[in-house]
Amino acid sequence: MRCVLKVLIVATAVAGISAPAMARAEGYVSPWVSANTGSSFDNGRAGFGVDAGGMGAGIIGGELDFGWSPSFFGTKNDFGNNSVINLMGNLIVGVPVGGTHGGGVRPFATAGIGLIRTQIDGGTIATVSSSNNMLGWNAGAGVMGFFNDHVGLRGDIKYLRGFEDTNTGVNVIDLNAPGQLHFWRAAVGVVLR
Repeated sequence: MRCVLKVLIVATAVAGISAPAMARAEGYVSPWVSANTGSSFDNGRAGFGVDAGGMGAGIIGGELDFGWSPSFFGTKNDFGNNSVINLMGNLIVGVPVGGTHGGGVRPFATAGIGLIRTQIDGGTIATVSSSNNMLGWNAGAGVMGFFNDHVGLRGDIKYLRGFEDTNTGVNVIDLNAPGQLHFWRAAVGVVLR
């Protein structure tokens, strides 16, 4: 999985750097680390990932969010190798305070839908292997701060939730359904544009 993550980050960075200079959309790549909390399992688990996207005139655009949270459900001793992966296509809306070039700050909101995959492989508590792909959604807000034309920092908080009731396997559109996988993710990282 680490190899896949490294390849994804490098490929996204190369694509962003090699994009035509005349394009009107402002592209960016942002590798991040996070803390996940609020699930019915252990809280405070770390996550890693990358966001890549573009914003027309620096205000509205699209973003691809990839996240990997190893040992999401608990320790390897208890649950074996376990993780949660998300791949979401998001709409992003921001306000470039200070313009779209040079230093500046951009508060933003983002939301979208995509895939949430859970994986559990053995352990003392969970002795069976199980994986599940489910449709999910996320929503959040954050801020990007740029030091110059190309480099800055990004921080955001997102809420991720699956549509599937893990008890029944039925997709449910209900924010209060107790069997849906859900958690908060607070992430920080660099942003390259």
